[in-house]
Amino acid sequence: MKMSEAKPGTTVRIDHIEASELKNRLMSMGLVKGTKVEILRTGPMGDPLAIRVRSYKMAVRLRDAARIFVTEVA
Repeated sequence: MKMSEAKPGTTVRIDHIEASELKNRLMSMGLVKGTKVEILRTGPMGDPLAIRVRSYKMAVRLRDAARIFVTEVA
């Protein structure tokens, strides 16, 4: 599934990121294969997506989150 489809309150594991102009930047911020990410909430209009990666929080636009493929973990 794509990260943009994940529901708030779930934890997911990154499988891979599609090629894009932001791929290297996302990877440098810790979004690499195997990393667990907690989906916190969405913005008022559904965009952006607030997530917790390792020890910090960040926001990802939905169009960028749609390029990140994840698997839900327990």
